[in-house]
Amino acid sequence: MEPIRHYADQEVSEQVKVEPQKKTKVRKRRSWIAGLLLLVPILLFIFGFFVVPMLYILYLSFISTDKLNGTDAVYSLQNYITLFTDSYYLSSMWLTVKISLYSVLVSLILGYPIALTMAKSSPKVRGYITLLIASPLLVSIVVRNFGWYLLLLPNGTINQVLMNLGLINKPLNLLFSELGVVIGLSNAYLPFMVLAIVTSLYNIDPSLEKAGAILGASPLRSFFSITLPLSLPGIVSGCVLVFSLSMSAYVTPSLMGGANVPMMPVVVYDQINNLLKWTFGSALSYVLLIITLLSVFVFTRAFEKSKFREVFR
Repeated sequence: MEPIRHYADQEVSEQVKVEPQKKTKVRKRRSWIAGLLLLVPILLFIFGFFVVPMLYILYLSFISTDKLNGTDAVYSLQNYITLFTDSYYLSSMWLTVKISLYSVLVSLILGYPIALTMAKSSPKVRGYITLLIASPLLVSIVVRNFGWYLLLLPNGTINQVLMNLGLINKPLNLLFSELGVVIGLSNAYLPFMVLAIVTSLYNIDPSLEKAGAILGASPLRSFFSITLPLSLPGIVSGCVLVFSLSMSAYVTPSLMGGANVPMMPVVVYDQINNLLKWTFGSALSYVLLIITLLSVFVFTRAFEKSKFREVFR
């Protein structure tokens, strides 16, 4: 009878082991279902207020008549053909990309030293700098643009100071120009660049620079060999943020550039609200979206495939 008693004990022990495993699986299943239920409201919100409108805009972009629905609507690629064969819209696309790139460059040049200063400062000074960087975000962009509007006028503060110093003989054309739009966009999105870069700088181990100094590297060599490569993820994130926001900006180009700087968001607004060409405006908006997404994809993939790809893992 001993072998029978042994097998019985073994079966009981196996049942005891299986029961906790079943309970663990049940708990995991319940937690997964609870998490999914928590996501349902936000998923419904995104679907109703983002996915559905974007699909409707895509639907409108293929209608080439004023009849938006019903049997009278004519579906074709005419809106896209007009867009890519008209030099005005092609130049508007290039102007939008160019100004966005300029804004990224200015924001990077101004933002990296600020981010580096924050990373090297004490916590108290770092808090003050963060407050100064983030404080413009508390003010409406319309108010900030009107402030720059007054500064950049032909008889504004900047031109008056330059003329009083004898640096110029006549006022510079700062307002309603590409330069004015770049200044406005760079000022508006500089905080995003700084905060993105400083996040990467915080993650750099200070002992790496100390090791470089021990090995005889100068501060400049340490910066280009250690700090700059390791901060590339923050630089890429900041550039993507500023570029995407600049490509879709409407308020700043319309106030600082006017009709002299017809960026794509301004053209889309005019087509839909002023000319009531909903279908053509929808096609313009989707082309703008595709150009932005492709530019961001190519930019990020180029860095991820470069010699610095290890930094992005």
